[in-house]
Amino acid sequence: MPAPFTGPESRTPGPGPTSILLVEDEPAIAQVVVHALRAEGFDAVHCLTGGEALAAAGTTDFDLAVLDVGLPDIGGFALCRQLRSGRDLPVIFLTAQDAEADRILGLEIGADDYVTKPFSPRELVARVRVVLRRTQPSPPSAPHAATGAFAHDAEGHRIRYRGRTLDLTRYEYGLLAALLQRPGAVLSRAQLMDRVWGDALESGDRTVDTHIKTLRAKLRDVAPDDDPIRTHRGMGYSLDVGA
Repeated sequence: MPAPFTGPESRTPGPGPTSILLVEDEPAIAQVVVHALRAEGFDAVHCLTGGEALAAAGTTDFDLAVLDVGLPDIGGFALCRQLRSGRDLPVIFLTAQDAEADRILGLEIGADDYVTKPFSPRELVARVRVVLRRTQPSPPSAPHAATGAFAHDAEGHRIRYRGRTLDLTRYEYGLLAALLQRPGAVLSRAQLMDRVWGDALESGDRTVDTHIKTLRAKLRDVAPDDDPIRTHRGMGYSLDVGA
């Protein structure tokens, strides 16, 4: 069941989940989007109007805004300009399917992306992740950070397992890096798709299974008796980092 739907909320800026402002005047759409964003760990705040959004932006330092173009009080483009006044805020616009002029205008005023209605909440979440990766600097990480039997050089995009550097493809590396971020936690196929294939939205869940299979084979080449990737039927995958 979706989490209880709430309206605008205030918080003091500080460390914590990435904060997303959703401005959408259709409550049914907003409820689904807020649930999808919160399920992926985002701090999602919904506003029905542009006025509410400006008030919320006065108390919250949002990391990204998702704006409906056709709001009842302030147009989405005008709202974008006001929200960006004095700061660089990434923005994704929601537009009608046949509103080509809106999409062009949105891109001309600096939109980071747009999504046409009707849309998949999963696609929107994936696009949010892509925009955030593109617009936010990566936090500094220690080279070859050790996690059990693994050592991850995030800057060099290399992972060692039991002392051996793994020869990984782009997506194999992305999968293993995503699992290493939360050792022991079960990540669903949808979560892994969003983290690893966020810029390749045509990929399907079977893509995850295929790459897990090839990744397991490369881990077995290093330690034939170990299988650190755990399959949780109907849920997803987790990583046992070992000692």
